[in-house]
Amino acid sequence: MSLAIFALKATIKLFLVEFRQILRKGFEMAKKDVKKVVLAYSGGLDTSIILKWLGDTYGCDVVTFTADIGQNEDLEPIKNKALKLGIKKENIFVEDLREEFVRDYVFPMFRANAVYEGEYLLGTSIARPLIAKKLVEIAKKTGADAISHGATGKGNDQVRFELGAYALNPDIKVIAPWRLWDLNSREKLLAYAKKNGIDIASKPGKSPYSMDANILHISYEGLVLEDPAHAPEEDMWRWTVSPKNAPDKSEIIEIEYKHGDPVKLNGKALKPHEMLAALNELGAKNGIGRLDLVENRYVGMKSRGCYETPGGTIMLKAHRAIESITLDRGAAHLKDDLMPRYAELIYNGFWFSPERLLLQELINKSQEHVNGKVKLELYKGNVTVLGRESKSDSLFNTDFVTFEEDKVFNQKDGDGFIKLSALRFIIAGKNGRKL
Repeated sequence: MSLAIFALKATIKLFLVEFRQILRKGFEMAKKDVKKVVLAYSGGLDTSIILKWLGDTYGCDVVTFTADIGQNEDLEPIKNKALKLGIKKENIFVEDLREEFVRDYVFPMFRANAVYEGEYLLGTSIARPLIAKKLVEIAKKTGADAISHGATGKGNDQVRFELGAYALNPDIKVIAPWRLWDLNSREKLLAYAKKNGIDIASKPGKSPYSMDANILHISYEGLVLEDPAHAPEEDMWRWTVSPKNAPDKSEIIEIEYKHGDPVKLNGKALKPHEMLAALNELGAKNGIGRLDLVENRYVGMKSRGCYETPGGTIMLKAHRAIESITLDRGAAHLKDDLMPRYAELIYNGFWFSPERLLLQELINKSQEHVNGKVKLELYKGNVTVLGRESKSDSLFNTDFVTFEEDKVFNQKDGDGFIKLSALRFIIAGKNGRKL
């Protein structure tokens, strides 16, 4: 080894040591600034360890926040677990956000027909800004100066939580333990839990996969899914029946829309979260809404996940159907042009960004006349449109479309229309240009 290379390696090693010391000093200084922190608390192993770690590391009061966004889980044991871990009763917050989640986040997103990378209906992505909003609100209510979450440094959720929090309170401190601690393996987490008396018993029937659930979807990652060539195991799916085992008789439903949102199912008026829950039940029993996807994470890596979104799959099909007869062609095509950008903003955590809010105003404007009914057939994993109608806002005019004799359309107009459309081709051809 040459002297120059040896000196370079020594310099790099010294720099890394000094850099780690600077980071450690910064971390130690930051710890002194935190007086109270609000933790997004699920009651699972990771966030239970984080709860204890925050108190030990920062010597601060910890407030827990647990959101009911339709994950179909009894939240009382989560409250009791927080109490056992030393959290004061007045510092434990559990809120039912199902209606707000569907009304103010899911429905606005579905007005845009938002789909990420052609397939993903953004079930996890759309829940994060609401949780971030509530973390900031509870921090203000309790006098906390920081929030914390259990998202890892490899995933998208850390970005979604933190972008949302900073958009709503630029002065909030964010503590992301997975980017700070040395508990970077399951063995270390379990050892820490055992040392501190944290209950690590698995919940009955709990999936071994890394899961996220809410009223819009369930996601699965990890284990065999880390090999994109490996098919998901049938017993992984927790919500939908296999299309193979779905009923042999199809089910016909009707959804009524008002200003782009579903308001009635089979003639019955439902609140937003009731509508999605009912469609979930219909879709799940008919094997609808399964997805196996390799997606591009915002942090840069490809990730394989599986999703169940039964109600959302039905809503997307129905919404596009009612738009097909009520939305102007130019508006519809502009929406389709903008949709991938809108979906990407949600996926990457920019729900509260000026550009998403601007796009939302445009999308909402487009929905003023998206009113009417859609009839659908559900059968073994498929959603088929049987019919759509809008008595007040349909742009489908039989007088113009009919193949029979009509008195409103002059077919001779097509001659000039086509020649004007082709004029640039004609000029280029006369000039000797060839395709």
